[in-house]
Amino acid sequence: MKMSALIPLLITCLMLSACTSKPKSDYDTEYDFSQLNSFETVSPSKTNDPLSASRIEDAIAAALSKQGFVMVQQQADFNVTYSFKVENKPKKSGLSIGLGTGTWGSSGGVSVGTSVGVPIGSDTAQIQTIQIDIINPKTNKLIWRGTDKFDFDAGGEEKTAETQKTVTKILSQFPPHK
Repeated sequence: MKMSALIPLLITCLMLSACTSKPKSDYDTEYDFSQLNSFETVSPSKTNDPLSASRIEDAIAAALSKQGFVMVQQQADFNVTYSFKVENKPKKSGLSIGLGTGTWGSSGGVSVGTSVGVPIGSDTAQIQTIQIDIINPKTNKLIWRGTDKFDFDAGGEEKTAETQKTVTKILSQFPPHK
């Protein structure tokens, strides 16, 4: 494969990797997470988006169960609660400036150019941020928190899949490994 064909491939891979988000987490460094086996989900007291709340709860239960934790209704080793918010996705600037050089035969040149992008598609894209908190039920103190976000254009099956993927990514960091 020629080097000139490899460069666009590398640029594409770099751009795609920059688009993915990495969940962030924080935790109580003094807490012994090895003693945790069962959990109880605690719903937020008030929400204006019951569909998203239900999707998040289902995704939390599935992700933790897959990790070997058992969901119980009383006397759980830890409580899981969550919050979420939806924001409008910031618009990207359509103006770009470029500088280029080139040669043709025995002569060369330098050029400067600009371009203005025209937005294509819907301008309704939004970002949903999900925060998951793990609470010690005996002390009612926060022992772990994880957060991540995803872009979406519409609800339904696509948003459900993105919610599950995001919650799984967040909880993949729980319990923390010292």
